[in-house]
Amino acid sequence: MQLLQPMTTPTSETLRVSALHALAYCPRLFYLEEVEELYTQNAAVFAGRRLHAELEKQEDETWEELFLESAELGLRGAVDALRTRDGETIPYEHKRGRCNRDADKKPIPWESDRLQVLAYAYLIESALKIPVKEGRIRYHADNVLVHVPLDDAGRQTVRDAIHRARILRSAPQRPPVTENERLCARCSLAPVCLPEEARLAHNREWQPIRLFPEDDDRQVLHILEPGTAVGRTGEQLKITRRGQSPETLPVQQVGQLVMHSFSQLSTQALHFCAHHGIGVHFVSGGGRYIGSFDSRQGSIQRRIRQYSALSDGGFCLELARKLVLCRAQGQRKFLMRGKRGLKQPSPRLNETIIQMKKVLKQVPQATSLESLLGLERNLAALYFGALPCLISTEAPAEMGFSGRNRRPPKDRFNALLSFGYALLLKDVMNAILTVGLEPALGFYHQPRTQAPPLALDLMEIFRVPLVDMPVMASVNRQQWEVREDFEVRGEQVWLSDSGRRKLVNLYERRKEETWKHPVTGYSLTYRRLLELEVRLLEKEWCGEGGLFGQLVLRSGVAMSEAQNWYLVCYDIRNPKRWRKAYKLLQGYGERIQYSMFRCWLNQRGREKLRWELEKVLAEEDSLLLIRLPNQCVQGLAAYNRPGSWPLPEESHRVI
Repeated sequence: MQLLQPMTTPTSETLRVSALHALAYCPRLFYLEEVEELYTQNAAVFAGRRLHAELEKQEDETWEELFLESAELGLRGAVDALRTRDGETIPYEHKRGRCNRDADKKPIPWESDRLQVLAYAYLIESALKIPVKEGRIRYHADNVLVHVPLDDAGRQTVRDAIHRARILRSAPQRPPVTENERLCARCSLAPVCLPEEARLAHNREWQPIRLFPEDDDRQVLHILEPGTAVGRTGEQLKITRRGQSPETLPVQQVGQLVMHSFSQLSTQALHFCAHHGIGVHFVSGGGRYIGSFDSRQGSIQRRIRQYSALSDGGFCLELARKLVLCRAQGQRKFLMRGKRGLKQPSPRLNETIIQMKKVLKQVPQATSLESLLGLERNLAALYFGALPCLISTEAPAEMGFSGRNRRPPKDRFNALLSFGYALLLKDVMNAILTVGLEPALGFYHQPRTQAPPLALDLMEIFRVPLVDMPVMASVNRQQWEVREDFEVRGEQVWLSDSGRRKLVNLYERRKEETWKHPVTGYSLTYRRLLELEVRLLEKEWCGEGGLFGQLVLRSGVAMSEAQNWYLVCYDIRNPKRWRKAYKLLQGYGERIQYSMFRCWLNQRGREKLRWELEKVLAEEDSLLLIRLPNQCVQGLAAYNRPGSWPLPEESHRVI
């Protein structure tokens, strides 16, 4: 292999060669990555990176990345491999999949791969001033080497692609979804693009398949104990409580960090969480949402489109109507469900259900946000006025509810609602920041106090299923201790430490349940539906609207990706590499024996771990990953010492 000195650091005016690959695969993919700066990695992406890491170790000489840039051509990129054969310089591209086949079953490159290797060959000619006659693509799945000649037609193909890319990069709107839906099933950006939902928005007879990702399997970590400090050690979060030994958590297993009361978070841990995409949120000791850490990820283009759309009063009114209908229909349906469970009929409840139906008919005719707000207040008054009818007669009298009050709550039921709404606001903010929208600009709620208007808008959809329903059910089941779980201070009622802990557990378990989207037809957990609804809202001003605010309470089937326990065993000869591997594995699991870790992984996590380990290990080192079937894991606790294999924890943890 010929080793060449890297070129200067690339500038932002040139295009990445990999961007041309995305352009040939799907123009919409190119736009999402290059203009909106959205990048996601699935299992296939990490498997491809691991292949390159393995190939580096197979070279006879030391591997060096070759970065090239040509201002004249307008390209930059890193070549996989550059070899000299019979005095000719040949760039190589390695692909882990299978090659394409022509009508005679002869191997040919896929169009996106062909453009990529041609671009690299042309870039080498332009940047290094050496002739290149061809590029080669190795497809490892079927062990095929495909030759791609660089002739005048190939050079013109690259120039045409660069021209198309520059035009598309300056376009104000996303390109339409590709007509070849098979490309979407293999695309790593399908969870962001939502191609099936876009097709459904234009054709309601379309039968979408679920490309939206599985439920987020990372834990939500609530720090409730005052004085608890969260820091960083290696690839782990370090939790230090007063009078107790510090404990550590692998960073790959944490999805959110919620700091309650007077808990503390170090600067290093905050940077660490931001780097790994962990949402950081703050809640006061009284249960009031304070704020979230926003790292301002993503492109400004997305926020510009949001500003433009939500500056249109008519457009905001249309969205607000959908929102009010969605919330009020959910409230009315909840009352109807509760009515079926009553031992004795309630005339007040029946009358409220009828009146809400009459008011709902007026919502589509609202001509201003002010008139819509008046209708919403009437609906809320009817709903909260009838809510006491759903409380069981066997529930303690202290848990009664006579109407909504807050700031501060004056009874135990309102204390539960207020803290539950604060937790919901935190999760809606987490979804908004994950998607990359501006939480300070909404379409219904007006800017006031510190609560972000867009989050207040979106949480209306989930108030009933995530807070009202579980709170009412817990009261009727008599799960609350009227003295131990609450603190009464004059006319003010607050949750005690034990009460907050109970409600956090109740709320987080509710998020693990599923409902079926009435339009898309597939089921997801509430936890994942929060993000889906934010993305559907963004589609309203991207020309693919019609699916926002359509959620209906239904039970469904979980659609999460299968996870398994893995034993990771290694034998590393060099102490420096051993320390790197040990530190890396601490971020994925826990050590149970010398040179042995256990990790709870899905397919994406497994491939990412294998890729990162391949970058650390040398050819002389040994690595073994063993997937443990569930039946095997269930018996481990029975025939081993106590504590040898702790049972997996819930999707959340309260400290």
